[in-house]
Amino acid sequence: MTLMTAVSGNTFYYEWEVSLMEWIQAHLGTFGTYAASFFSLFGEELVCVGILGLLYWCLDKEFGKKVGLTLLFAGTATTIFKNVFLRRRPYCDNPSIKCLRPVSSEGDIYDLTVQGYSFPSGHSTNSVSLFTSMAVFGNNRAFTAAGIIIPLLCGLSRICLGVHFPTDVLCGWLLGLCSILLISFSENVVKNRLVFYGVLLLMVIPGWFYCKSDDYYTMFGLLTGFFTADFFEQRFVNFESTKSPFRCVIRLTGGVLIFFGLSSITKLPFDNDFLYSGSLLSHAVRSLRYFIVSFVDIALYPMLFAPVDRFLDGLSRKRKSSEINNND
Repeated sequence: MTLMTAVSGNTFYYEWEVSLMEWIQAHLGTFGTYAASFFSLFGEELVCVGILGLLYWCLDKEFGKKVGLTLLFAGTATTIFKNVFLRRRPYCDNPSIKCLRPVSSEGDIYDLTVQGYSFPSGHSTNSVSLFTSMAVFGNNRAFTAAGIIIPLLCGLSRICLGVHFPTDVLCGWLLGLCSILLISFSENVVKNRLVFYGVLLLMVIPGWFYCKSDDYYTMFGLLTGFFTADFFEQRFVNFESTKSPFRCVIRLTGGVLIFFGLSSITKLPFDNDFLYSGSLLSHAVRSLRYFIVSFVDIALYPMLFAPVDRFLDGLSRKRKSSEINNND
């Protein structure tokens, strides 16, 4: 095993990992690269937001909350471990390994405060904590198949693209599974929701004392926004799920636009030099921005559902009444 300390992180890997990645990329080809990029999407922000939104805003609110909490907690835990091990990405110290799809397009591929550290794989953790938790909590054959196949393909894609060592992926899968077990067990043991969230918060808040990469502060904001939004939604909103495909499309489209729109809008008061400076204040601003995004999408946005449903019901009644009159 090779181990050394670099300027912006640590490099440690087994020789077989580099040899395997070199062999894979040598035989990957154009189609393989496109396929790996596609399967990698299942661990990325857009897909995760879209699937969680479909579950929470549309199909089953409580199921969506459980899956969403698992995903957000696992994602936050992943960034904490990344900042403990500070493992550099495979391409940083192995020129023979190509970075075929960087984690973020907002910074240099060698800037690990932007790209995030390598160990464990966040995409692998995300795919397990999302799709496998749907299988565990949902008891559905389709979910079970997706919970096995999608994380497998997503994790392998990260190796193919040169952004993760195989051990990153293996440990990412394991962390996702551990998060599912932890959330499931803790919810059964700790019945008080405030205490439950307090325990989870205590588990992730130490990252403020040593985490340097932006991804921790993003996930911390999203997670704490979720905690606050859950209480607010139950107390003041309490929206109802819908099985109407048309209303699902409306809710999902609006929620996704709000998520990414607010993510961009909350950047506007600050310049990029400050946002990516790595200072404590910039990290606090990042967490606050994503707290707002999470709270608005989970708690405030659903307040629109009832008036929109009434409006659509009114249109439906008018259409039916018009059809009856025309038939007469």
